[in-house]
Amino acid sequence: MNRSTRRDFLRRLGLTAAALPFLGGIPSLAAASGPAARRIVFLFSPNGIVPSAFWPDRAGAAYDLKPILAPLAAHRGRMTVIRGLCNRVRGDGDGHMRGIGCLLTGIELFPGSVQGGSDTPAGWAKGPSIDQAIRAHLQASGATRTPLGSLELGFGVPRQANVWNRWVYAGANQPLSPFNHPRDTFRHLYGGMKGKEDLVSVLDEARGDLATLARRLPAEDRATLDRHAEGLRALERQMAARASSRPLAVPSPPPIGLGGENDDLPEIARLQADLLVSAFANDLARVASFQMTYSVSDVRPTWLGIPEGHHSLSHDPDLNKGSQEKLTRIDAWFAAQVAGLADRLAAAPDPSGHGSLLDSTTLIWTNELGKGNSHTHEDIPFVVVGAPLPGIPQGHSLRLAKTPHNRLLLNAANAFGMSLRSFGNPALCKDGPLG
Repeated sequence: MNRSTRRDFLRRLGLTAAALPFLGGIPSLAAASGPAARRIVFLFSPNGIVPSAFWPDRAGAAYDLKPILAPLAAHRGRMTVIRGLCNRVRGDGDGHMRGIGCLLTGIELFPGSVQGGSDTPAGWAKGPSIDQAIRAHLQASGATRTPLGSLELGFGVPRQANVWNRWVYAGANQPLSPFNHPRDTFRHLYGGMKGKEDLVSVLDEARGDLATLARRLPAEDRATLDRHAEGLRALERQMAARASSRPLAVPSPPPIGLGGENDDLPEIARLQADLLVSAFANDLARVASFQMTYSVSDVRPTWLGIPEGHHSLSHDPDLNKGSQEKLTRIDAWFAAQVAGLADRLAAAPDPSGHGSLLDSTTLIWTNELGKGNSHTHEDIPFVVVGAPLPGIPQGHSLRLAKTPHNRLLLNAANAFGMSLRSFGNPALCKDGPLG
């Protein structure tokens, strides 16, 4: 059911637009109970990895899980760990800048005035990111169009915009900022704010409409509607409780960390993941990005008992075993956020009535560097969880031979029927998608 059809449906029932966000998650209101729609989420974590604690020793289906990937053990059979993908995009900018700015765009940065390290200064990317290309493809058809098209989320991401802080681009020179705060995300998805402080309950606004709608639904779909409503009510209660005690606001972080709100990041991450799943369950979007902090992030993971900044630790030499152990724990925590999102999606019924959201959703988790202290773009970590991509075997550890990462971006696009042979820099796509 496309957006105009939903609005016509509302008018016929005498309902208001307040009920619109809930219609996408009801199977009996879906388009002819057709097959589950494809969805995709791109996830970012920064500053490289500890290779010895990340990459499996064995390739193939019998691969082993090292400490960083251990939190994803429950999803091992529907996960692919891809080693050998390299960011071959060259040009202006330092390693971190080209790492994050070219990660989803696959194309060079413009010359600019932002100076990083000892490399040449640079500006924004010269083209769109793959998630936005997929979004444009889906929004071009009434059969796949959704109210929002895509959802850009994050946590611990600075408000000030520069190349290190943005990885999603609507087009050349058009970076997109993520919703970095769960109250902003909630407002974007479901409602507004009363004044500047009090969250208006969209459920209160839609109460009469939902009651009318429920009377016209079969029992199973009434239960689904109730689950959506209760889930949103629980999120509202959690955010209202936080607002009455200590706000979740994450200010623009100074170079050494996030200041007073640093310790709130695990809760912010959890609420953002809940809202992402809610948006998918209500079919508000089918494309999302989830930016877990930012390139050169010096967030201090105090919740892990680590007082140092992440980026600072990533520059320590490999012989510093204490730093290597802390970096491993930090990346394992990021892996746990990916696993938590996969768990939520697996527990949520698909709006089509066929399987779970994870059955129809592909998660792609990556990083701007292969290793922090060398700033290498070799062996950029890519982990695929959930619905498999065409040409990529599921439940495997793959070892490729220094392959441009642009080729995996083609697999992601082609999962949505785009049939691309090139994305970003065409010279890096001459062998087409992987597989």
